[in-house]
Amino acid sequence: MTEPLPWLAPTRETPVTGQVIVPGSKSLTNRALVLAAVADAPSMLTRALGSRDTALMIGALTALGASVERDGLEWTVRPIDPGAVTGPVTVDCGLAGTVMRFVPPLAALGSSPVTFDGDEQARVRPMSTTIASLRALGVEVDDDGSSTLPFTVHGQGSVDGGAVEIDASSSSQFVSALLLAAPRFTHGLDLAHRGSSMPSAPHVAMTVEQLRSRGVTVEAEATRWHVSPGPIAAQDVEIEPDLSNAGVFIAAALVTGGEIRVRHWPERTDQPGDQWRSIVAAFGGTAELDGNDLVVTGPRHLSGVELDLHEVGELTPVVTAVAALADGPSRLTGVAHLRGHETDRLAALATELNRLGGDVEELDDGLEIRPRPLHGDVFRTYHDHRMAHAAVVLALRVPDLFVENVVTTVKTYPNFAPVWERLVTA
Repeated sequence: MTEPLPWLAPTRETPVTGQVIVPGSKSLTNRALVLAAVADAPSMLTRALGSRDTALMIGALTALGASVERDGLEWTVRPIDPGAVTGPVTVDCGLAGTVMRFVPPLAALGSSPVTFDGDEQARVRPMSTTIASLRALGVEVDDDGSSTLPFTVHGQGSVDGGAVEIDASSSSQFVSALLLAAPRFTHGLDLAHRGSSMPSAPHVAMTVEQLRSRGVTVEAEATRWHVSPGPIAAQDVEIEPDLSNAGVFIAAALVTGGEIRVRHWPERTDQPGDQWRSIVAAFGGTAELDGNDLVVTGPRHLSGVELDLHEVGELTPVVTAVAALADGPSRLTGVAHLRGHETDRLAALATELNRLGGDVEELDDGLEIRPRPLHGDVFRTYHDHRMAHAAVVLALRVPDLFVENVVTTVKTYPNFAPVWERLVTA
């Protein structure tokens, strides 16, 4: 299929002002879908995110025997019917890390072989921990020795569970995946992370909170989790806005000295994207809650920053774009794991910014950004939605910047490009 022509992202010579309502959180939506699929009764999700990643999750859970009925803002999820699947099935993971990592443990609970595959880029994403952890639990996995997609999980109708050690230093999703399925294991799960520091720990805390809210007993320490076996209660939930996706709009206020009101910002949340409030302050802006909204005001002079983004790695591309437009140098660290995302995000960011005339140096675990005047060109996204977000932020201050394949943003934000264009050109 031919990709669309590069999109000329809008430039802004005056401060961007306005208000936005961002779609529901992908992280919360896909966790809620998984837990509803193994719950003890149907659940309803309100304001869930409808995007490519969540559609892939729905397809995966449906393949295992669940059903999802969507009626406007309300989705009804009926749990997996073990008798609904009688033969081999295939799950399309696309580029969705949550699908390729969260669903295999559920497949192990069934009795049919389930083959997982995805986009070409997905076949280079790290999956060895998923495969090794399932085998440690006694599950047969056929991967032809590649430790990547495609692979087939041969479920035997149950998983004993018990004590398992894994190395989740490349992604916290490996931990969340096992925790989400653990209540259905015969003996629960005693899971320990053995390895270097685990990235994106707030996402694991989110998983634990979602389990506890459904009546599951979880004992959590820094690198160890014990999940008791038992039922997962059905729960009707309203999905929070995706605070990571709000970052691109927050960045618009920062780089133009404008003001953006993000509607319905939660007062308390487990989403790592809530750290945008402190990141705004580091760049010299202000971020204040006003009732149910977050109001972000950009500074007159955009400061360089030194930030450890280990827990919020997904914010790195947009933070990098802001740093490239700052008045002084920046250093972003703690994100070596981004080399295993949709693309090697550190290499991609350095390559694209330097091609625009920037001065960005790759570190082992991050980036050094020394701002320089940038010029227009085609900014390649590598089929990565966060790269597209970084590109449109740069374009606010860099005329004639074209974004390759901006529609890749449908991964987590349907209709992003027209929403962005309306805001910037208003």
